[in-house]
Amino acid sequence: MDKTPSFSSQEGKPIRCKAAICRKAGEALVIEEIQVYPPQAYEVRIKILCTTLCHTDLAFSKYDSGPLAKFPRILGHEAVGVVESIGDHVDGFKQGDVVLPVFHPHCEECRDCKSSKGNWCSRFAEDLVSNTRRYGMASRFEDSMGEDIHHFFFVSSFSEYTVVDIAHLVKISPEIPVDRAVLLSCGVSTGIGAAWKTADIEEGSTIAVFGLGAVGLAVGEGARLRGAAQIIGIDINPDKFALGKKFGFTDFINPTLCGHKKISEVIKEIASGGVDYSFECVGKTSLLSEAFISTRTGTGKTVALGINPAAPAEVDSFGLFRGKNVCGSLFGGLKPKLDIPILVDRYLKKELNLDSFITHELKFEDINKAFDLLEKGKSLRCILWMDKK
Repeated sequence: MDKTPSFSSQEGKPIRCKAAICRKAGEALVIEEIQVYPPQAYEVRIKILCTTLCHTDLAFSKYDSGPLAKFPRILGHEAVGVVESIGDHVDGFKQGDVVLPVFHPHCEECRDCKSSKGNWCSRFAEDLVSNTRRYGMASRFEDSMGEDIHHFFFVSSFSEYTVVDIAHLVKISPEIPVDRAVLLSCGVSTGIGAAWKTADIEEGSTIAVFGLGAVGLAVGEGARLRGAAQIIGIDINPDKFALGKKFGFTDFINPTLCGHKKISEVIKEIASGGVDYSFECVGKTSLLSEAFISTRTGTGKTVALGINPAAPAEVDSFGLFRGKNVCGSLFGGLKPKLDIPILVDRYLKKELNLDSFITHELKFEDINKAFDLLEKGKSLRCILWMDKK
């Protein structure tokens, strides 16, 4: 990566920079000059090098009601950057470090963070509505009129500079290209982690993945690296099938071409009675039910990666009684500070395929074009470069 720029003259002072602001639900983002205040205790101010967007950013740009609908707001939660300055009581980070901000906290101190059983952070993870992790609704962003701008998932990467709590920050090797590292900030890590941590796929396993977006394809990549024998992809977009082969998918099902058969019936035919593991990556309760039915009786495991809080899920209780199980997976069960460096290392060893996730690259100023590509299903991950001309 390029040499680290000099930040010494900006330490402790507000920084003026560009940000893409979502001012109203459903409207295009607006590039404006904002002011980013210095980090407080346990916080780090980061210069964003590049960022990406996913369907979560798209969804939250349209929410017009409820506690999570906040405007004006700086969205974005997949990024890579360089530490510009640090606040008090910050250990383990210094100016110039290459870092990934991550939406899921990892305080390393609470009972759950210290446990090997999962990746929940009981100290911080319950709060999704605050602007800053330890300071509630206090914002580090201010627009040209002096009004506060809301943060997003404690990251807000659609800005040239942002302020992130150390519980949401991972130091990574500067050897990995930043446009590959950025992919590990959310979606790709979630999918790989679901295969490795949540499901713990064994060599020779059979799996089915519902939805071949970045998360679903990453599940396939994780399964490939674990030596899965059969990886079945389910998606209504046939363009995803050629892409899926790059991540180890062996079979594909287009639900629109199944006729009167249910998806689970087709899967059971392909996988000789059902798959060992199924993954629902769309967030539709009907698909979760089909994913559950498609697994083997007695041992089948279904992992829910998509979410629709407004729609309760239903699964076959008799299937549960006969040994099948279903569970959720937040950030793929990964503990960010421990597991993301492992993924970086696997990429540097040329084992992990990150390159094929990148379908587009644009200047940051063209962020609305990136949203349009994502919404139309034409983009998997679009890299938005902050400084590229």
